[in-house]
Amino acid sequence: MLRELGVAFTIVPSDAQEVLDGGPAERLAEANALAKVEKARIPAGALSGAFVLGTDTLVTVDGRVLGKPSSRDEAREMLQLLSGRRHRVVSGVALVRRGPEDAGAEASTGSSGKRRVTSAITEVNFERLLPSDIEAYLASGEWKGKAGAYAVQGLAGLFVAGVDGEYSNVVGLPCCLLSRLFRELGFDLLGRVWYRQQPESL
Repeated sequence: MLRELGVAFTIVPSDAQEVLDGGPAERLAEANALAKVEKARIPAGALSGAFVLGTDTLVTVDGRVLGKPSSRDEAREMLQLLSGRRHRVVSGVALVRRGPEDAGAEASTGSSGKRRVTSAITEVNFERLLPSDIEAYLASGEWKGKAGAYAVQGLAGLFVAGVDGEYSNVVGLPCCLLSRLFRELGFDLLGRVWYRQQPESL
């Protein structure tokens, strides 16, 4: 999404460990997103005023939180669980704007800057999947590294009967929410300009 808007960005590693239990999905996703920001290895000399973005997407059904499957068998179990049912996709988003004091410190994520942490929730309805559907999808390998073992923007789009909420959230980055957070921290993603003053409420 940032690439399509022509916004320059750099992907940096993070030493954060994702947590899948200990609270509701919204709280876990937000905590994971913030941990990714706080543990991001920002190069020394990174620009003052630059943003650090961390996200984490989870799938939840019947109170069970589904992260990324660690094996084909676990992916199969997840898809069987989602088959013919409605589930929630929760994406935690943490956005930090680095302050001037952060510009020269490696691994600093803007303790002196401003931050926003929140989450987006989208309801997704799955068609009932035949065992052959699941096996064909598993054979594609698309499930790897995907929360809930599926990628809605790929072959798994064939499984989705309906979406209630932000579609891009199901892909993994809630664009509408992200735009609002950038705006709150002083940057207009669409116009690619900084606000001289607080933007008017929409």
